[in-house]
Amino acid sequence: MERGAEGRTSSALFAGFRALGLFSNDIPHVVRFSALKRRFFVTTCVGKSFHTYDVQKLSLVAVSNSVPQDICCMAADGRLVFAAYGNVFSAFARNKEVVHTFTGHKAEIRLLQPFGDHIISVDTDSILIIWHIYSEVEKIAFNYFSSCSKLLYTFPGWKVGVTALQQAPAVDVVAVGLVSGQIIIHNIKFDETLMKFCQDWGPITSISFRTDGHPVMAAGSPCGHIGLWDLEEKKLINQMRNVHSTAIAGLTFLHREPLLVTNGADNALRIWIFDGPVGEGRLLRFRMGHSAPLTKIKYYGQNGQQILSASQDGTLQSFSTIHEKFNKSLGHGLINKKRVKRKGLQNTMSVRLPPITKFAAEEARETDWDGIIACHQGKLSCSTWNYQKSTIGTYFLKPKELKTDDITATAVDITSCGNFAVIGLSSGTVDVYNMQSGIHRGTFGKEQAHKGCVRGVAVDGLNQLTITTGSEGLLKFWNFKNKMLIHSVSLNSSPSMMLLHRDSGILGLALDDFSITVLDIETRKVVREFSGHQGQINDMAFSPDGRWLISASMDCTIKTWDLPSGCLIDCFLLDSAPLNVTMSPTGDFLATSHVDHLGIYLWSNISLYSVVSLRPLPTDYAPSVVMLPGTSQIQGAIVAADEKKNKPKEPPKAPKSAPFFIPTVPGLVPRYAAPEQNSETQQSKVVNLGILAQKSEFCLKLEEGLENNKYEPALSLLKELGPSAIETELRSLSPDCGGSIDVMQSFLKMIGMMLDRKRDYELAQAYLALFLKLHLKMLPSEPVLLEEITKLSSQVEENWIRLQSLFNQSMCVLNYIKSALL
Repeated sequence: MERGAEGRTSSALFAGFRALGLFSNDIPHVVRFSALKRRFFVTTCVGKSFHTYDVQKLSLVAVSNSVPQDICCMAADGRLVFAAYGNVFSAFARNKEVVHTFTGHKAEIRLLQPFGDHIISVDTDSILIIWHIYSEVEKIAFNYFSSCSKLLYTFPGWKVGVTALQQAPAVDVVAVGLVSGQIIIHNIKFDETLMKFCQDWGPITSISFRTDGHPVMAAGSPCGHIGLWDLEEKKLINQMRNVHSTAIAGLTFLHREPLLVTNGADNALRIWIFDGPVGEGRLLRFRMGHSAPLTKIKYYGQNGQQILSASQDGTLQSFSTIHEKFNKSLGHGLINKKRVKRKGLQNTMSVRLPPITKFAAEEARETDWDGIIACHQGKLSCSTWNYQKSTIGTYFLKPKELKTDDITATAVDITSCGNFAVIGLSSGTVDVYNMQSGIHRGTFGKEQAHKGCVRGVAVDGLNQLTITTGSEGLLKFWNFKNKMLIHSVSLNSSPSMMLLHRDSGILGLALDDFSITVLDIETRKVVREFSGHQGQINDMAFSPDGRWLISASMDCTIKTWDLPSGCLIDCFLLDSAPLNVTMSPTGDFLATSHVDHLGIYLWSNISLYSVVSLRPLPTDYAPSVVMLPGTSQIQGAIVAADEKKNKPKEPPKAPKSAPFFIPTVPGLVPRYAAPEQNSETQQSKVVNLGILAQKSEFCLKLEEGLENNKYEPALSLLKELGPSAIETELRSLSPDCGGSIDVMQSFLKMIGMMLDRKRDYELAQAYLALFLKLHLKMLPSEPVLLEEITKLSSQVEENWIRLQSLFNQSMCVLNYIKSALL
């Protein structure tokens, strides 16, 4: 990724990290049994990668590396998982890495069937290829309708399309699902129909049989229902309605277990257990995301680990950026939760609230009362939610005097203390409610705050100011306590949304003319104006420090504006328009949601771990398309098989020979000796030991000190060195390290000179302590050094007695001054 402004076409600030909230799509899941771990695993597709879950706890085991295209079908055996994408399919080991890639089909692959060391692949052109898995070699390839293939038998069929085939536990018996909703139990050996069943829910999408001693067959439907049939009594014994909100993509009974695994395009994976008296299944475990595109996302709390998200499916959920086990769903909004509990309604579709369009959250009082408020599509009342209890809250906040259905809530905010909610309506009214009691606490303005629809409300961090904006193009500042108007600002265009950064007091306004206006709420003046988007601005986000304003637009771009400089510093283009954008309170991630996508996409902030040059982008800057990140944190790239087998173009050349020991010039600072030029005679490869035993300049000065009794030059050299260099020099005094007994004696005489001069006392003690630490074991065996040490001992004791006398005198004078009456 480019880092400079010139020449780059992708983002310099944000890099795709991973996607959250994706669990399943319309590709049937794959169940396999691990003989090594003695447990079942289920694999679901999430676009260009797949997830593998442990069925026992439904915990995420692995996320595969991404493939170049969306996966179109999957299969698995005891060791490998096979995934087809386009006309290619790959084998994955350890549920993650690609180990084999098979190319040869000309059309999209629709079926994979492994058996032993081989796998069968079938494409949409009816080409069937049998591969040897480990050699990636085609064994057989033929067309169903070609003359080279031998047709063994043709079944007359049932004059309607076949949608599902599943082998029964009985030998030679196959269940055939038809477009008409019929299920035919057929013996293929004798071409004989054993029994027929019929469902009223449309075509059969999938079939599975129980193998735990109960002769039961389950059949899926496009409307999300499952029918359970008794094969002995040949009748329907139960119905599992609304198992998924979309078609049943796949259902599998675990071998010899009363467990049914289902998945669908509603982004859900569920496990049902059959332990009831009449054979009905109850939900045991599940992993679920949003089943419809998202309408609003926002980071919750200050640790940057939870993201609240609302969707068109009517649910409010929380996704963890750390691990899936911390995800939780706050559920659907219900119009009358008490009525549902009292009457025990199974189908709550009629009492569910419409999708959430806007919400605000504050965790300050989440343990005491509800901390989330949301407005719903086409509804006047706003719902409250409790994050800690993971459920809809106690109150529905709306003005009592308004009964019309034409007025809806359009903007909400919660004060930083968590005590009050401010709600703006399409009629121009802005109300304040108490979050603890749900009581109405006042209205801004005499009758209404704005003449048009309220497009945004915000309260500052100290509950002093309330800022509102309306479709008529006015921005108003109100006193929060007495609800009186303080100031009004006329905007250049009608605003579409408003965002306040409470810490810095910076207010961002997105206008209908695709421009952005930034104001300072202290001075109430416009401080920045940005233009450049070519479509409606859907959402905005501030960086935690308030320096960046990030905007997401229907022109499929996400732009970052630097507020201090007033420049556009980053822009990247996406293949799907971003609907929402929110930045982590810790500044490490940017989260986005997109049109027709069910996931939340995280982008890491490159400036936190790399040097980024944030130069202003030119006006004609044209960004390139950046792909949305996958569910894997590290995006694995598929390496083609031929790249693994490439041979080098030429053998590697041996590097030029170099001496093992490079000669150095003696001295304090290491310097390499220059090589001899024009040397006609070949030098010996035996290294001269004298080169390795070169004495440093400090040692040479000590040797001179023994002759002339002057140690000042050696002391001056030692004072210039750092701690590690001093230790190196003192180690080299030993005969084993190139020194000598005479040099060690000279060093001790230098310390004695320092003590005699009564200067650098602490430095002399430090040098002596290090010398004794390094060479104490050899001193008693050398009479010359022992004699010098004895002299030094008396010198140190004499100096300490003198110092102690001075200390005592000073302490006596100090005590007298403290206690005497002056």
